[in-house]
Amino acid sequence: MTEITAVEIPGFAAGMWEIDPSHSEVTFVVRNLVVRKVGGRFDRFSGTILTDEQLNRSWVTATIDASSVSTDQPNGDIHVRSARFLDVEKFPHIAFRSTAVRSEGGRFFVDGELTIREVTHPVTLDLETSEFTPNLRGGTRVGVRATTEIGRDDFDVRYHGRIRVLDNRVVLSKKVAITLDIEAVLQSGGPVA
Repeated sequence: MTEITAVEIPGFAAGMWEIDPSHSEVTFVVRNLVVRKVGGRFDRFSGTILTDEQLNRSWVTATIDASSVSTDQPNGDIHVRSARFLDVEKFPHIAFRSTAVRSEGGRFFVDGELTIREVTHPVTLDLETSEFTPNLRGGTRVGVRATTEIGRDDFDVRYHGRIRVLDNRVVLSKKVAITLDIEAVLQSGGPVA
């Protein structure tokens, strides 16, 4: 593993950042009938990012309001919020906590723990960062795209409805692709202790 200091990222700024939900998206895609891709998004979420010149001292935490899931299909939203999937009445939040921030081969990764339905499993986010740039109000912003893939079964999202007319094929694939397009605003900068 090649260690890269964060200051090698163009315009890097160390400090505490808050995710700007009005300029960010949390989306997911799953295959329906194991052929067609269907997806949705979460409309309410928050998070904090700490950047440090030494990447291994950086971290991320985030919380998603599970009831804010939207598939742009009212019946789909009800289904995904139900006990068959997210069970939002019993498990209102999805949470992520990083355990490591690292670089390999010029790419950046965040390892962490994802909790859905109070079940926690390790995940790795593959990052693409934009430059750290000033915003129109004199602050500093950064854009980050993070992607990962999880297994529904790992988080007890085990609905496997089958369709008899299609030889009992499973309706939804077990894999879910997640994409986070995040814009964060620097709250306090400078060296991190």
